[in-house]
Amino acid sequence: MNRRDALKSVVLMMGGTMIGATAILTGCSPERQLKDLNFSPEDLAFLDEIGETIIPTTDTPGAKATGIGAFMVMMVKDTYDADQQKAFIDGLNQLSKDFKAEKGADFMDASAEDRLAFLNGMQEKFKASGDERQPIVINMLRDLTVLGYFTSEIGATQALNYVEVPGRYDGCIAYKKGDKAWAI
Repeated sequence: MNRRDALKSVVLMMGGTMIGATAILTGCSPERQLKDLNFSPEDLAFLDEIGETIIPTTDTPGAKATGIGAFMVMMVKDTYDADQQKAFIDGLNQLSKDFKAEKGADFMDASAEDRLAFLNGMQEKFKASGDERQPIVINMLRDLTVLGYFTSEIGATQALNYVEVPGRYDGCIAYKKGDKAWAI
């Protein structure tokens, strides 16, 4: 068994379906991508606000502080194939249109509570549909936000417990309910 087959087996065994996993399993960049995939500063701000809704600022900085919009754009451009890129762009446009139709305001001008309720409603609709074959933009946004946040310096050092390497080996660390997870 080669390494690629082993990785595919591990992903399937773990039940993981990460959006963009094709980039991990097939190489650095997809063979077929959309041309002229340009995001404006307004698009980046929109993605930052979506990320901030998913991981808001609390006692630690939120996703917006990590520049999550720029991270999402980089991942979409560099690792998504043309079909995934189209689904992402179409999904963002639909999200914006549906939000305005449902809430009567632009996503950028709405309250954090309205944004969160809308995104949670999108997730519930997706779960209720039972269609696991085609991921929708809410899953892409969630996956990219979590990945980008916890691999950023802010996420790894302020939201997670962090010990700079090289550190000492501690085989048994006491964990109390409510403690932060450990950064790797």
